[in-house]
Amino acid sequence: MPRSARSAIDSASPGESIVSSSPSSRRASDGASASDGLPAPIKKLDRVHHVAVVVRDLDRALGFYRDILGLELETVLPIPSDGVRIAFLPLGDSKIELVEPTDASTGVARFLESKGEGFHHVCFEVPNLAETLIRLAIDGVELIDAAPRKGAEGPVAFLHPRSCHGVLVELIEAPSGPSWDSLGYR
Repeated sequence: MPRSARSAIDSASPGESIVSSSPSSRRASDGASASDGLPAPIKKLDRVHHVAVVVRDLDRALGFYRDILGLELETVLPIPSDGVRIAFLPLGDSKIELVEPTDASTGVARFLESKGEGFHHVCFEVPNLAETLIRLAIDGVELIDAAPRKGAEGPVAFLHPRSCHGVLVELIEAPSGPSWDSLGYR
């Protein structure tokens, strides 16, 4: 890799895509250890934070998810900076996120126009998002967000579907993680 994953991530702007030139040989099974200064390999993801569904009309979609399926509405949030309006509906230890584009120039609006309503992404919770992003870059995963950024419910970053078998993956940092302080959530 021409520059280390850590320096690539440190120097990247939010939204800059980062990918290593090839999957790293520095995995735990190849002798990498905590003493090499790299984050430990991702051992296990144990929580799906939410599954996102893109909809044309959020209020109409709530008529199905809330009124017919009986899911409780937690919140509806406009997010002008992302050109969307979202709703979260808790389901067990996870949530359904309904996403309605409010700006035709956004990626979500383009997704809706090209693919129609339906599944958009899955979001996994991780304990330390910055360290996870470094490890993923080292392992050759293409990052849409090279550093944690503010999300509706905490620090987030997206992984490119090219690296995730066609699925857009979002990562969100657990509330106990360090990015909550650095991004001003606490």
